[in-house]
Amino acid sequence: MIRITANISIPEDALTERFIRASGPGGQNVNKVATAVELRFELARAALPIDMVQRLHVLAGRLLTLDGVLVIAADTHRSQERNRAEARGRLIDLLRRAAVRPKKRIATRPTKASKQRRLDSKARNAKIKSLRRVRPGHD
Repeated sequence: MIRITANISIPEDALTERFIRASGPGGQNVNKVATAVELRFELARAALPIDMVQRLHVLAGRLLTLDGVLVIAADTHRSQERNRAEARGRLIDLLRRAAVRPKKRIATRPTKASKQRRLDSKARNAKIKSLRRVRPGHD
């Protein structure tokens, strides 16, 4: 089990790793060794709260397939283990961000003093603009 938060964890069997050849620099190593990792996480196999899954759909964006599989690719490092750790770290970070419930907004009303300040400011600006106005015959 991989711990996400204090009360949320995902089973290891919900993850599937596939090693592929990475692009970019690395000399002969790039042509011989499959160091890049494609980590696939099936949302259906992990019992996650519904609201967390909904937030995950928004946060994951194009990383989430239509089948409900989250695909994370890591190929920045030259070693398989470091890429694997990076992919898992990015998955855990994404799941932790999805686990945070947003605070509900409490509707508030402006105070009487703030309304008065707004009206005073509007009156002051109107007075300034009226003084700028050019009147005919007052050249």
